Amino acid sequence: MPHQSTVCLTTAQAIVRYLANQFIEIDGHERRLCGGGFGIFGHGNVTCLGEALYDHRDALPLYRGQNEQSMGFAAAGYAKQWLRQRFMFCTASAGPGTSNLLTSAALAHANRLPMLMLCGDTFLTRLPDPVLQQLEHFGNPTLGVNDAFKSVCRYWDRITHPAQIIQSLPQALATMLDPADCGPAFIALPQDVQGWSYEFPLSFFEKKVHRIRRISPDPLEIEEAAALLLTAQRPMIIAGGGVQYSGAVSELTTFAETHNIPVVETIAGRANMIATHPLNIGPIGVTGSDSANAIAAQADVVVAVGTRLQDFTTGSWTAFDAQARFIAINTARFDALKHMSQPIVGDAKTAMPMLSAALEGLRAPDAWMQTAQDERRKWDNYVARNVAPDNGPNSYAKAIGIVNALCDPRDRVVAAAGGLPAEVTANWRTLDIGTVDVEFGFSCMGYEIAGGWGARIAQTEREPDKDTIVFLGDGSYLLMNSDIYSSVLSGKKLIILVLDNGGFAVINKLQNNTGNESFNNLIADCPTVEAPFAVDFGAHAAAMGATAETVGNPSELAAAFKRAKAADKTYVITMQVDAYDGWTTEGHAWWEVGTPQVSESKKIRSAHVDQEAGRSNQRRGV
Repeated sequence: MPHQSTVCLTTAQAIVRYLANQFIEIDGHERRLCGGGFGIFGHGNVTCLGEALYDHRDALPLYRGQNEQSMGFAAAGYAKQWLRQRFMFCTASAGPGTSNLLTSAALAHANRLPMLMLCGDTFLTRLPDPVLQQLEHFGNPTLGVNDAFKSVCRYWDRITHPAQIIQSLPQALATMLDPADCGPAFIALPQDVQGWSYEFPLSFFEKKVHRIRRISPDPLEIEEAAALLLTAQRPMIIAGGGVQYSGAVSELTTFAETHNIPVVETIAGRANMIATHPLNIGPIGVTGSDSANAIAAQADVVVAVGTRLQDFTTGSWTAFDAQARFIAINTARFDALKHMSQPIVGDAKTAMPMLSAALEGLRAPDAWMQTAQDERRKWDNYVARNVAPDNGPNSYAKAIGIVNALCDPRDRVVAAAGGLPAEVTANWRTLDIGTVDVEFGFSCMGYEIAGGWGARIAQTEREPDKDTIVFLGDGSYLLMNSDIYSSVLSGKKLIILVLDNGGFAVINKLQNNTGNESFNNLIADCPTVEAPFAVDFGAHAAAMGATAETVGNPSELAAAFKRAKAADKTYVITMQVDAYDGWTTEGHAWWEVGTPQVSESKKIRSAHVDQEAGRSNQRRGV
């Protein structure tokens, strides 16, 4: 046998060289599968992995992070913008640098997003143990901080010999690209192993072009689902985020139009249809619309496409008629089988045309569609009043309405935790497909600016003349804001709207709605606060290099937003909003939260009775 050609590289050099030679075909064009990375160097990754990344700094640009958690959020925002077709890596040092990535790994896991973590680890030889920042477990010397990632990653490995990456890296990439198993991958890199050399086969580094697998559904599952749907008099489609990830927006629209079936959207599925499409009946669930929830309560067969049916979608399983039947189209068997659904395990882009062909020209009754569209018109009228700038105090809804009216249809909107996900979901009128990112899979405070930065990096690779617009509250801003500085340093402009309501107002609202007194949420209600004062968010943002201004009302916000659109760098606009008045009050399905069964407070006891009454429609065991 001829001798196989090899090259002597360190483990770190081989990892980086391999990543630099992985490509993916998107819309007929080849691009690097890995768009680069986010990194903060420390003793656990700077000497070996840092050396390797320096030699590939053009092919794999490394963005300097300010916080490891926000680096992971940025990688998630990047992956969302690229519809899971490309990913970024994050590299962190051993110890606290790596443990800071745990929250963002959980976010990527919950949202089924690809993200590669290349993280330092203690020495394999253990000769210098215990080393700086090492956690020692007395009964298990192999256990460390990096093992914590096993619960929040789809793929996990610790490299104990350089040759292992020949098997491990392809498996990590395959996991991140798999439509069913997609999620974060974690590679633990002991500090000594990073620098160990090995004769790697040159074939390992040959250019490889990846394509995302399309899972074709079983014809019998199509047949059984079609038989169920043919019995429907009031069918409905729930369109989730998986519709966009599969590139099936056109197939969804064609399916709905062909069979005259109304469509509602999940939070992750916002922007599957533009707002004015006649079959778009609105967002569903706890943070949804009266229109979507009204038809959900009447539907007899529900086709759930690309959704994991989170409680905010289902109203903790009270949003539907008790006798309604579900058909679930999903690449993930785990999601397709939920709540005794009739499963179609397969890609939506493939499955919906197959199901359509099996429906023998079925069209839902026009009267049912008319009912759905009448409900949508009523909801549109409510939203128009809700976002009107002269209707009551400053509110999230008014700010959303101003931006919605002035932004470009292809601008990307980003929101996450607090009250804004509900307000954006309910009030934002989608102008173009795939332009809304409301991170509510993990509902993570701090995602907004960091995720916006990652999305903007991806956006400049495809639509550099459009903007990424970030909505966040004062609480999220105070938790994680340093990527304002990152966006300025990297020249990735963001438009950031900080809507200041004096604390954690949405949780204060939940607190009050369950009979509790305001406590420790609004700054004014914190007993340990001696001198409440308002943070000057504009001055703080300006100190990080952004252009910033504070406005007092919606008309000033409109003028400021126009200036932000015209600006060439990150622009931060702050406006105070009312903590108690101005919330969107319609469109909410019931949501299960735990309330005290016993309390000395009459208000809390009464609220508990009301909360329990809401579960009368909750589906159990189905």
